[in-house]
Amino acid sequence: MNYLVAVLADRIKAEAAYSALEKEGLPMNQVSILGKGYKTADEFGFLNPNKEAWKQVRLMATWLIPFGFIGGVAFNLSTQYNLVPAAGPMGNHIIGGILGAIAGAMGSFFVGGGTGLAFGSGDALPYRNRLKAGKYLIVVQGAPNLTNQATRILKQFDPENIQGYVEPTAN
Repeated sequence: MNYLVAVLADRIKAEAAYSALEKEGLPMNQVSILGKGYKTADEFGFLNPNKEAWKQVRLMATWLIPFGFIGGVAFNLSTQYNLVPAAGPMGNHIIGGILGAIAGAMGSFFVGGGTGLAFGSGDALPYRNRLKAGKYLIVVQGAPNLTNQATRILKQFDPENIQGYVEPTAN
């Protein structure tokens, strides 16, 4: 499935563009307006990048924290390093495991998507930000010939941005 997303400055342009698409005979069940008074990003189905990033962080943490603990214990066993001499050998192995688990938690955050939380990722976030700024989005979904026809029509309305996407196929 192909998607076409056009960003329009105000409601008047968005409604005019929607009407033009309707006049040209596009199936209106495949055309959506997003913005104040219309669908929200969540109603349309834009992924919330923060939610997806936290999901990925939690998924990686379930594996990296236990493996980090085991790796920390194994490292301490192999080096016999006494980090805290008063803790004794078993205490030092546990401290090594805890430090390894902390390293695993950091790895799950930084590799799993925590940086995406801090710096943003993907195209969904800029579209959400434009909606928050009072802009309107026209989204057309369908076959390539439909999105190409919609592109020609929407360019007449001088959109701030117009972008096409192809949904990745599941293998």
